[in-house]
Amino acid sequence: MTRERTLIIGASGGIGAALAAALEPRGEVVRLSRSADGLDLTDEASIARVLGAQEGTFDRVLVTTGALQIDGVGPEKSIRALDPADMAAQFALNAIGPALVLKHLLPLVPRDRRSVVAVLSARVGSIGDNRLGGWISYRAAKAAVNQILRTSAIEYGRLRKQAILVSLHPGTVQTRLTGPYLARHGSVTPEEAAQNLIRVIDGLSPADSGQFFDWAGKAVPW
Repeated sequence: MTRERTLIIGASGGIGAALAAALEPRGEVVRLSRSADGLDLTDEASIARVLGAQEGTFDRVLVTTGALQIDGVGPEKSIRALDPADMAAQFALNAIGPALVLKHLLPLVPRDRRSVVAVLSARVGSIGDNRLGGWISYRAAKAAVNQILRTSAIEYGRLRKQAILVSLHPGTVQTRLTGPYLARHGSVTPEEAAQNLIRVIDGLSPADSGQFFDWAGKAVPW
């Protein structure tokens, strides 16, 4: 029996580490991160180098990187607080970074079997679900990564017929990213989030490629 192979980008983070631990009993898990491998999502050369050094193909590629606060700057409460440099930093990490991963990832996606490429997004990136306002830079970056994912799914589908590319909302997870905001929302541990996401991933078919799902497998409006 062929053992599954999983590639986790951002494996040093709370969700990435929990996903790696949960999937290791099922097969090989390759963990990549900036701290361990120099994989910096704001540096395309590092992405090309680290992904280019991987051998074979993967049944799952999980992009679990991202940040709500960058360099100590949290989300804006209103458009009056918008700073262009802070907004650019959000896009660099949360949108352009995953796009560059998808640019260099194709050789690691199998031609002959089902595979899943999942990028962690956030419900606040939904334009249709936005009723509170605020958090403009983070919302916009997550909306952008959803569009990047959907567009990439179309292109991948032409070259890898069984590949499934999806954006996933993991819910509010108890990590360093969400720490200052947990009092406002119900939350789950990284281990619970990992199990939820794995259930969604396991249930996907090629017809789901290019879609945006939450931790329970429900479609999230764009």
